[in-house]
Amino acid sequence: MPGLASLPPFPEDVPTHPLLIVDYELVRVGDEQEIDKLWKAATELGFWYLKNHGVDEEVDAMFAMGRETLALPLEEKMKFEQGSKGVGFGYKAAGVQFMDDRGTRDVTEFLNVSRDDALTWPIPSHRTYPSTVNECMESVIKPFVQKSLTINHLLIDVLNDKLGLPRGTLAGLHKVDEPSGCVARCIKAHPNMDRENKTFLNPHTDFGSLSFLHNRLGGLQVLPPGSDKWYYVKPRQPLPGHAICNIGDALNILSGGILRSNIHRVMPPPGKQANYERWSVVYFTRPNDHVILRALIEKSPKIAEAVARAPDRKYETGVTSKEWLTRRIRSQRAENYTGPAIWKERMGTEDSPILRSFI
Repeated sequence: MPGLASLPPFPEDVPTHPLLIVDYELVRVGDEQEIDKLWKAATELGFWYLKNHGVDEEVDAMFAMGRETLALPLEEKMKFEQGSKGVGFGYKAAGVQFMDDRGTRDVTEFLNVSRDDALTWPIPSHRTYPSTVNECMESVIKPFVQKSLTINHLLIDVLNDKLGLPRGTLAGLHKVDEPSGCVARCIKAHPNMDRENKTFLNPHTDFGSLSFLHNRLGGLQVLPPGSDKWYYVKPRQPLPGHAICNIGDALNILSGGILRSNIHRVMPPPGKQANYERWSVVYFTRPNDHVILRALIEKSPKIAEAVARAPDRKYETGVTSKEWLTRRIRSQRAENYTGPAIWKERMGTEDSPILRSFI
């Protein structure tokens, strides 16, 4: 992977959407102005830059681990493939998911390492992984997971208080010592794709609570509320200590829609960046498997008021976090594609229809 200094800059002539820059260190020490900025970002677009997070070294090591692992022969990687039943841990090959209601195959590959497997290593909680992963579990993956946990959980605690929930309510739904779908992911997309017609990752909302994303190149796009136009999110690298965070379905539902899980997608990088492999590292925080996804109206008047204004039972899913995650993963698999109607099975909390014209 080329160093940051050798990558071409993000072009200035493409439409971009600004994100608020939230200083993690200021949030950590309780700076009210910075907390208000986090709240504004989480409730309006649901995306923000996070600076001063202190995970740069661990992120670089994760990129190196991912590069080594995804360079293994396909036959070896397929021994650890996730399969078609909705399991989210392990390797996902390019072309095993469909991207739209026509069944178009995807073009990215990635590796998901379970938080639980990383923290209980060398005893597996869910599954085994390639040797290149095992060799890095203690020195690379576990430190990345632990630091990401600390950051995401602190942000969730702050949002908990802003929602008017009793202290520790959301933390109680994201316990580290109980099973969950939390994963550390490394993603690779090949260069020189057809920029006009090839999507790296289809329009979607994230499945869980909070995502902590590290990009080296452009490609991430958001569909702002009420808009029918996509905008790039400019990567903050090579500035050190900057990541992109976004709210997922679970926090959107638990908050009665106050916290926004926004539609986004990934396209080939713009300009000269398209000639390079696109790599990303992300940590997904998700609720514990048993948590029922429903608005916490009994615990917060603010959430109760928001739900009262929403369509009836919009935030009563009737399913657990694990069931929500399994459905969304399973319905993406190309071998489960049965026609355009199955596209609806993969939907999250989108408040705008993802039309073919959006893809």
